[in-house]
Amino acid sequence: MVVPRPGAWRWFGVFAFAFLIFTQTLAILTSPPDRDMGDLEKILYVHVPAAWITFLSFFVVLAFSARYLWKGREKDDLLAAAAAEVGATFNGLTLLLGMIWGRPAWGVWWTWDARLTSTLVLFLIFVGYLALREFVDDAQRRAQWSAVVGALGAINVPIVYMSVRWWRTLHQIQSNPNTMDPAYVLGLRANAFAFLFIMIYFIHQRYVIASLQRATEHAAEAVALGGQQE
Repeated sequence: MVVPRPGAWRWFGVFAFAFLIFTQTLAILTSPPDRDMGDLEKILYVHVPAAWITFLSFFVVLAFSARYLWKGREKDDLLAAAAAEVGATFNGLTLLLGMIWGRPAWGVWWTWDARLTSTLVLFLIFVGYLALREFVDDAQRRAQWSAVVGALGAINVPIVYMSVRWWRTLHQIQSNPNTMDPAYVLGLRANAFAFLFIMIYFIHQRYVIASLQRATEHAAEAVALGGQQE
């Protein structure tokens, strides 16, 4: 197994975090307080991009899980697992920020709204995915089972996205640049790219760590087999 080396990725990580600081500052300083929500509106510059990146991360899980089931390459399994960890993290962040926003907007921290509930289900599926990987010792079986769970879990993403249209819900329907005040569009778009760069960096770094761990396991197995043969 070829273990990826850090190289230019360190500088990419520095760029990603610096760009995130820049886009957050830009969004906060250039957008006026919302008419109804006031400055609480600015939480959307984290909440909305985090939700987008959650969906994108789980699409990566779906792609590499399907690829693993097709070709059986260990690299694809590790990339899917890395994307699942990152996606679950952003999913949890999305839920937490949604609760913070919902308290003043709806008067409650949590309600069994269609969007909130389906997002929670998505989060629990991928927490289960990660737990499965920890409790299955056989590497091939772990990869196969994880690929199936990851692919099936990712199918929930369009359900989460369309939940505000399919069911009556407190959560607003999806916005787009045509329905938003132009003062907020630049900040959201800039932060979407910032979060995308962070996602790419996190997935790569987690993949590197997983590859090193797997290489260590293979080396230990080789030593054990060599000792048995002697």
